[in-house]
Amino acid sequence: MKERFLQLDALRGYAIFTMILSGSIAYGPVLPGWMFHAQVPPPTHQFNPLLPGITWVDLVFPFFLFCMGAAIPLAMQKAMVENKSWPVVLTAARRYLLLAGFAIFLEHMKAGHISAGPTTATYLFSILGFFILFFSFGKFTGFVSSKTEKIINWSSMSIGILILAFAPLNKGEGFMLNKSDIIILVLANMALFGTLAWWFTRNNSLLRLGLLPFVAAIFLGSKVGGSWNEWLYNLTPSAALYKFYFLKYLFIIIPGTFAGEWFLKEKDFNSTAIKHSKQFLLVSGLLFALIIANLYGLYTRMLLWNVGITIILLVIVKNLIDKSDLPNKALVKYFFNAGTYCLLLGLTLEACEGGIKKDFSTYSYYFVTSGLAFFAFFPIAALSTIPIGKNIHQFFIYIGRNPMMAYVSGGLLILPLLHITGLYPLWNSMNTNVVSAFLKGFLYTLVVCGITIPFTKKGIVWRS
Repeated sequence: MKERFLQLDALRGYAIFTMILSGSIAYGPVLPGWMFHAQVPPPTHQFNPLLPGITWVDLVFPFFLFCMGAAIPLAMQKAMVENKSWPVVLTAARRYLLLAGFAIFLEHMKAGHISAGPTTATYLFSILGFFILFFSFGKFTGFVSSKTEKIINWSSMSIGILILAFAPLNKGEGFMLNKSDIIILVLANMALFGTLAWWFTRNNSLLRLGLLPFVAAIFLGSKVGGSWNEWLYNLTPSAALYKFYFLKYLFIIIPGTFAGEWFLKEKDFNSTAIKHSKQFLLVSGLLFALIIANLYGLYTRMLLWNVGITIILLVIVKNLIDKSDLPNKALVKYFFNAGTYCLLLGLTLEACEGGIKKDFSTYSYYFVTSGLAFFAFFPIAALSTIPIGKNIHQFFIYIGRNPMMAYVSGGLLILPLLHITGLYPLWNSMNTNVVSAFLKGFLYTLVVCGITIPFTKKGIVWRS
């Protein structure tokens, strides 16, 4: 990705880092409830859809989706110049099929899904799955010709298809189309429908926003038995690959596309320029405080106080922006205004649907997290201007450029190796206290990143 979009890489990297971290910390009664999804609290982690609130963990996936939406206009710059729709449609369809295939293969190759009682052979087979994905989706043009790269990719995919067709997966039951990694499957659907929604409304932003009430209307009408809304909601060629239910995430993808367009229109948040801007650092600090305040207020259900503090902080930041000579002020205003609108709309909707929830996700959740995603660019950019923050910022950039490898490395490589080497019981024994329970996940995440970053530096990244 071009240097001018480094902050998008960094935010995506933060999202994937925290996604891995949140899934690898110790479960059970050791850590407090705000360290997990709000609807699956300790000690039992039983899903409770009636429990309102969000935590930092509930920001992980929407931030990643937001970055995906922002990347769509950036990836389609050439298509915009050529102004041809069919190549875009074919690209979106191809990306959907690749990601859907990725989701299916990944889920089938997890050791626990291969066998009810995994052995060393099972874990080795799972590791084989990692290398098949590595050579199927990896870019190797810095080392081999484009033609050779395609041969490597398609040959590896063919081996993966043969494994799905003939290996005794799913505890001996074989291939199951409905077994797939739900996160990657959602990304596949968003890659398709998000790209199409942006492309056909790229010259009409009001029409793009206008799509969202129609999606909401289908969801609301689907609850009425016998309505055409219900028919459309349930219409699918394969529930394993597509559900209208997935389109709820357009409420995050579409705001993200505006961020991508504004990146194209203006320059990225430039680290060198903002380094000398105390006003930008102050704005960033206040917006970071705003994110923390909303997480705390919504989780503890201090709703009135949260709205009041949010409005006060937003007014202060707006005055600072208006009166300050900020670098790239136009982009700052775009992001701040959009974030303000989304956040306030989300907080206004909070009283609906039993309060804000990730699962089952509410309209408040979509708009609150989109608003916070707009604001998150500011502290991410500011991070690159302070001595200790530079390395963290660069760390996130490397992860953000290779998110699929980072996402897969833990389940198909690290965990199998822990089992094969006999270290898994030692790693799992770190569930004893708050410090070690968090350290367990943190060290695991660092190892995953330690595998991913060297490949990123060499230019070997996975298509996503």
